[in-house]
Amino acid sequence: DKISITDFGGVGDGQTLNTIAFRKAIYRIQHLRRRGGTLLFVPSGVYLTDSFNLTSHMTLYLARGAVIKATQDTSNWPLIAPLPSYGRGRERPGGRYMSFIHGDGLEDVVITGENGTIDGQGDIWWNMWRQRTLQFTRPSLVEFVNSRGIVISNVIFRNSPFWNIHPVYCSDVVIRYVTILAPPDSPNTDGIDPDSSSNVCIEDSFISTGDDLVAVKSGWDEYGIAYGRPSSYITVRRVTGSTPFAGVAVGSETSGGVENVLAENINLYNSGVGVHIKTNIGRGGVIKNITVSELFMENVRTGIKVAGDTGDHPDNNFNPNALPYVKDLTLKNIWGVNVQRAGWMHGIENATFTGICLSNVTLQGTTGPRPPSWNCNAIRGAAIEVSPRPCAELTSVEQSGSCASHS
Repeated sequence: DKISITDFGGVGDGQTLNTIAFRKAIYRIQHLRRRGGTLLFVPSGVYLTDSFNLTSHMTLYLARGAVIKATQDTSNWPLIAPLPSYGRGRERPGGRYMSFIHGDGLEDVVITGENGTIDGQGDIWWNMWRQRTLQFTRPSLVEFVNSRGIVISNVIFRNSPFWNIHPVYCSDVVIRYVTILAPPDSPNTDGIDPDSSSNVCIEDSFISTGDDLVAVKSGWDEYGIAYGRPSSYITVRRVTGSTPFAGVAVGSETSGGVENVLAENINLYNSGVGVHIKTNIGRGGVIKNITVSELFMENVRTGIKVAGDTGDHPDNNFNPNALPYVKDLTLKNIWGVNVQRAGWMHGIENATFTGICLSNVTLQGTTGPRPPSWNCNAIRGAAIEVSPRPCAELTSVEQSGSCASHS
């Protein structure tokens, strides 16, 4: 079945507020209960609207030239409860602003089209963050909570107020052929953040934002530990982009655990860090079986960063004895040019990060004075064919350990 936003009074003139039109259309879809679902067609034009909720068994289809644009009137933006695995808003105590396009408890939802645009008009939110006038945590551009069977493809996401695409407590999610854009100085505009979610595939996309391009998360300190839902079976492939922060990240919120992540065929330019595994004391959780391969980077400050001292805490109630457990990190077939520092890998005393394997890694530096190539502490693993020569903790091949399958 197919309906158009114009059937419900939608006007794409960039000035008319279309909130009622979107809510009426989605209400109709919810009550039509078509066996094969219903497609909501958004024709060419600029459709200004407040935030709105999607429903199950629907496709939101943006035609070529269609723009769904967020209003910049933040005064009546809906507030929702904090995520239980975070215990509070990520930026501010208490609740949080609902994402611009939101889904909770849904199944079988598609956002697609002919490369139409979802524009968060985030600069007003960025300025509130910079001026420290935020009352609650900023809204993501698109967020699905407790949902499954989600497909997002062939859409441009632009100027998110906060994180761009945030599937949390979700399963069976495919995000492909998307373009995500935000200025490099836009705060916390992560591209795609799978969070306590499983069976997620991110592929064939371009991301250029002000924060991590892809960051796998699973809850924050004691709240994430109590909620106990890991992120698992995450695949990221054929993604290209640039960012002042990390291209591929795990963390820093990893308290529910992260396991079985594969990132391959990644191209990064003009970025801060190529791969960043980040956690902290108080996080707890297990990070294991993370593989990054076929990664090319150019003009990057740090090629590989593994850190046990990154990220803040929601409050003072975190357990300082809740140490993260990090093991089985494989980084192979990585090539970098104009990399200022090859690697910085610091685990946690009394919680050494183990099973790290570097295989076929070449990171060429810039000319002139440069910091030490590698800086390591509280890690253990092995290295094969790594240039420049890695730190001592990685220089001996363990025949039955980290790099046994690569030797």
